[in-house]
Amino acid sequence: MDRVIRIGTRSSELAMWQANTVAKQLEHLECKTEIVKIDSIGDQVLDKPLYELGITGVFTRNLDVALLNGKIDIAVHSFKDVPTQLPMGIVQAAVLKRGDFSDLLVIKDDVNFFANDFATIATGSLRRKAQWLYRYPNHTITGLRGNVQTRLQKLEDNDWDGAIFATAGLKRLGLLPEKQKGLKLDWMIPAPAQGAVMVAAMGDDTEMLELLKEINHEETEICVGVEREFLRLLEGGCTAPIGAMAMIIKEDFKFKGALFSPDGKEKLEYSTDVPADRKDKIKYIAEKAATYILDKGGKKLMRPEISIEKEVKLYSTKTLSQDQAKLIDVNFQIDMSDFITVRDNRLKRNVVKNPIENVVFTSQNAVESLLNNFDKLELDFKNIYCVGRRTKRLIEKRIGKVAHVETSAEKLANYLVENVEEKSVTFFCGNLRRDDLPTILEKNNIVINEVECYKTALTPRKLESNYKGVLFYSPSAIDSYLKSNTCGETVAFCIGDTTAAKANEFFKNVEVAKVATVDSVLKLANNYFQE
Repeated sequence: MDRVIRIGTRSSELAMWQANTVAKQLEHLECKTEIVKIDSIGDQVLDKPLYELGITGVFTRNLDVALLNGKIDIAVHSFKDVPTQLPMGIVQAAVLKRGDFSDLLVIKDDVNFFANDFATIATGSLRRKAQWLYRYPNHTITGLRGNVQTRLQKLEDNDWDGAIFATAGLKRLGLLPEKQKGLKLDWMIPAPAQGAVMVAAMGDDTEMLELLKEINHEETEICVGVEREFLRLLEGGCTAPIGAMAMIIKEDFKFKGALFSPDGKEKLEYSTDVPADRKDKIKYIAEKAATYILDKGGKKLMRPEISIEKEVKLYSTKTLSQDQAKLIDVNFQIDMSDFITVRDNRLKRNVVKNPIENVVFTSQNAVESLLNNFDKLELDFKNIYCVGRRTKRLIEKRIGKVAHVETSAEKLANYLVENVEEKSVTFFCGNLRRDDLPTILEKNNIVINEVECYKTALTPRKLESNYKGVLFYSPSAIDSYLKSNTCGETVAFCIGDTTAAKANEFFKNVEVAKVATVDSVLKLANNYFQE
């Protein structure tokens, strides 16, 4: 390959080890490489455990953006940090041979604390926390974040008995403790894909994909593939208390997967082994394991607080962060799942090549998609119009001043008809955008240049329980909900006027938040049923 391969990586020492390992393997294939450092959200926010951030891909998102923008050719990830669904256009191109996938307890002083009823162990992983408490229910778990060296130093500086680390990370940095100071936790089930390094590339970069096949380790790819499929089917995300381990030992393919309650009081586990040459059986292991655990009550295990039947049951059509879920009255039950998924389109440079007089956004998704494709400096917009306060806030933080904001697409369209001098606008939208704004503008001879910058896919599911209220954050979520459910007497709680307008077509009872935020919708539902 003639071009210099730009390798994107986080800047931590462990991430650099991974990137340099990939670089060496590519250089062995007579390729020239360059390391490009890109810090992540997970590197910047260190005062909260990962599972409290309420964000997927905290260590990968910024690398994804750089890859989509063409700033790097490949991205190197610790595979356990990668969401099970990659952004549109990005593919898994190679998996390196797996390292040690075990967890290790680094001991502060000595192992005598095990003889006591109480001890304090540090970890920022909900999976490790749950498994440790399952085994040692009287111990206390304290949060621990930062790079490996920082976490080791925190252990030294605090009155803790030990801290849990990934063995592979310590080995790769030459930081494995002396034998008496390190205890390998063979009983602890690792995170899916722990110890593995993944290389991502653009799906249309055929030359790069062919090259990366040369460094792919097939056995590791198969094993972590089963583990990650198990994780995906449980809908847990990479911060959930889920462990999975697949390995090929001689002629056997062995798998063990488990789900723990966050407090470590309960566990559901599935294990099996099949002949390693029976790929037809291996490909169904994850599905069988996930089905078994879900049938045994896996959903309630991940959210034990909902196991007691409560009079008021609510359903959120998007997954909430822990902090958001806490806004719901403790006497109410809140279940959740994502009824839609959003993927960015890859936009051509000529979309923003020239200055644009009038720009319209009706959702935050459109703003984020645009920013994932282009740098702020590439966006030369004279007048920006949008729907929703949060969309306005995002635009003004990341792009520039908003000329006017309305609470619905219809209201914004009417405003544009009266106030736009140049009778043309560029509308950044998704594939399922509503017709309100384009219809009104076209009737009033305003030319619309539509740019589809993201795709919304409906992911409907049948709700088994009778919920008194369902929380909607977009019209598309309502479409998705109605594919498998009926309205009945259910109250639709909506994030804004546009979503409420859609809900009014089908629901008898519709409530709309005064402010278009997720928190406002949650508070609206609280107030409605508390009255």
